[in-house]
Amino acid sequence: MEKTTSSSWALGIVRSLEMDGLDCQALFRELGLIYADLENPDARFAQDSMTRLWQRAVELSGNPAIGLNMARVVRPASFSVAGYALMSSQTLKEGFERLVRYQRIIADSADLSFRLIPEGYALILTVHGDRLPPTRQSAEASLAFALAFCGWLTGRPLHPRQVLIQGDQPKNVEPYKKFFHAPLTFNAPYDALVFERADMEAPLPTANAAMAELHDRFAGEFLARFANNRVTHQARQVICRLLPQGEPKREAVAQSLHLSQRTLQRRLQEEGTSFQTLLDDTRRELAEQYLAQPQMTLLEIAYLLGFADPSNFFRAFRRWFDETPGEYRVRKAID
Repeated sequence: MEKTTSSSWALGIVRSLEMDGLDCQALFRELGLIYADLENPDARFAQDSMTRLWQRAVELSGNPAIGLNMARVVRPASFSVAGYALMSSQTLKEGFERLVRYQRIIADSADLSFRLIPEGYALILTVHGDRLPPTRQSAEASLAFALAFCGWLTGRPLHPRQVLIQGDQPKNVEPYKKFFHAPLTFNAPYDALVFERADMEAPLPTANAAMAELHDRFAGEFLARFANNRVTHQARQVICRLLPQGEPKREAVAQSLHLSQRTLQRRLQEEGTSFQTLLDDTRRELAEQYLAQPQMTLLEIAYLLGFADPSNFFRAFRRWFDETPGEYRVRKAID
């Protein structure tokens, strides 16, 4: 399933890029994006579109540290309803735990975790690409925004104990030193902010238990609606159900969803994918899951994925992973 970013987070990115003098309306036209969708709270942008936006922003601005601009557009709305849930939490620790829970509202293109490590509390981020590898600016923007949001919530500057950045050390490291005011580790295994325990456990002046409960309910409803109402999600479930009977046809999936083939294709396009792409992505993800089960033979897996001829499965797998299913299984067993 295609990874996406909320319009609220995309709007924050746009505002931050405009601070470097970029014409984002022109950029959106160039990239085939609809600028007006930034004001639609239900709109989502494909992760690859955001990747291309960051790439062009760096090219046009000549500023590799442009992601740090996100700190200058801090507002709870950038995190959608998750931002308000964080704001009404008793402590930053409780707030970040909420943020982890609701992070998919903001973007489903990243994994976020918050845990206690020997050095303190770590907010750990891993941004995933879709068809394009993610840019470092995407992750750095998230770290910068999270740190600035902490300062906004507490009413005082917050300095991390350590900042981990996956990317190589840039030629000009000064913007990072100036912004983070903390020891920097580049080429790290993930992007992270490590905080003092006392900073995370101190009461927040914005705490409001009743509002936190209300925002929890709103965020939970949003997540449920996001998961269940997307045609991509529903079509994927039907494809998974039909695959063991052979390759599902678009007509059969549309019929199961009580849609015409044309409507199904249009709705999938609106969500940034197509029937063929969804079928291919679903097969690829299921193939990975099935190959992790040592008791399943390659022949069984081929048929469960709807391939009438196992040789077609082998060809598709090599296209997905640039290796045979057997080579993949051996490599994963060694890893």
